[in-house]
Amino acid sequence: MFNKILVANRGEIALRVIRAAREMGIQSVAVHSTADSDAMHVRMADESVCIGPPSSAQSYLSIPSIIAACEITGAEAIHPGYGFLSENAGFVQVIEDHGLTFIGPTAEHIRIMGDKITAKETMRKLGVPCVPGSEGGVATLEEARRLGEEIGYPVIIKATAGGGGKGMKVAGTAAEMERAFQTARAEGKSNFGNDEVYIEKYLTTPRHIEIQVFGDGKGRAVHLGERDCSLQRRHQKVFEEAPGPAISAEERARIGKTCADAMADINYIGAGTIEFLYENGEFYFIEMNTRLQVEHPVTEGIFGVDLVREQIRVASGLPMSFQQEDLKINGHAIEVRINAEKLPNFRPCPGRITQYHAPGGLGVRMDSALYDGYSIPPYYDSLIGKLIVHGRDRPEALARLGRALGELIVDGVDTTVPLFHALLGEEDIQTGNYNIHWLEHWLETNLGDG
Repeated sequence: MFNKILVANRGEIALRVIRAAREMGIQSVAVHSTADSDAMHVRMADESVCIGPPSSAQSYLSIPSIIAACEITGAEAIHPGYGFLSENAGFVQVIEDHGLTFIGPTAEHIRIMGDKITAKETMRKLGVPCVPGSEGGVATLEEARRLGEEIGYPVIIKATAGGGGKGMKVAGTAAEMERAFQTARAEGKSNFGNDEVYIEKYLTTPRHIEIQVFGDGKGRAVHLGERDCSLQRRHQKVFEEAPGPAISAEERARIGKTCADAMADINYIGAGTIEFLYENGEFYFIEMNTRLQVEHPVTEGIFGVDLVREQIRVASGLPMSFQQEDLKINGHAIEVRINAEKLPNFRPCPGRITQYHAPGGLGVRMDSALYDGYSIPPYYDSLIGKLIVHGRDRPEALARLGRALGELIVDGVDTTVPLFHALLGEEDIQTGNYNIHWLEHWLETNLGDG
């Protein structure tokens, strides 16, 4: 087991990893920019190292600075959290070249799954169902038009290196193909330095279902059920729950086994999430995230496992502490992402927290790095906390969420808490009758967000 690990991240996820390490008797090293000198993860870690100015490119994305912090402190391994360098294969290679351990998958698996075309080809070969679409990249408008006719409209054009909703355009008809194709390529080039795109069938009312997988890197892998992440704004998740309200036990077992078998076949190590669109009883692979997800706490809630602890264990060479038959679903869990944003336009709202009170009580978990007097810097993502609730069933979890939201106090900045109060009053949310377009339509109708 490691004696000391470095957490190459900030905010609530850095704090999450530090807590897991402390429970395991492992010392932790926090890295931070000058803007985060007073951040909670810096205060909670055993040691801290300033690695640069506020700009992410000069701090949290600076690989030489992070490696130097390891050398200075004697850290043996690096946990990347999510975002920043968590899915950077080059970062993993540098870590290995310096005799350190990356707490996550291999560089090869990150590279394969980071390219959406290669990922789709790999998954198809492993028996994972995929959305009908192009075999690889689509280079010309003429090829795009031909594929549109073959697949059938509507289709979606996606940047190969895309993410976060960027480089994705829908062509509802043949007449819309040229503009969608050119725009997706341009966004891919400007955001990711790569204008290659691919084309898939566009499903009209799907749900976003993701399967949590975990492997030991030695040919053994398990699945930990699914999460429904369909409530999204501009392709960004805001509300996640497990198990999915539309997935049957039989469907869960079938797709879960398919995913676990695929990960075992490639000797995948650590946590990963295989994302699908789900419509009319069918699953269609869209991408794999080779890291811990923001929404991992809902899976922890219903299975009673610590995924971060498990990541650290397997990275150190220990076997997984559970097998598939040990994983039984207990109740229902929901997470809402609390952002420092001003409604109705979701404009980022950095500033000083004048009062903060986290909700508590049975079945309530608040993952946040906030504290009274903390100043939210304007340089990073606006996520300031995740409120997670667990109940014996979905109605109890929803009731508990409403109660916990009422207890949460974040004064000094605007937040998205009012959005969740409003959503809990909607019948479709209470019944679980929603898809990936539901929230966008609701926001346009109720908040004028378009």
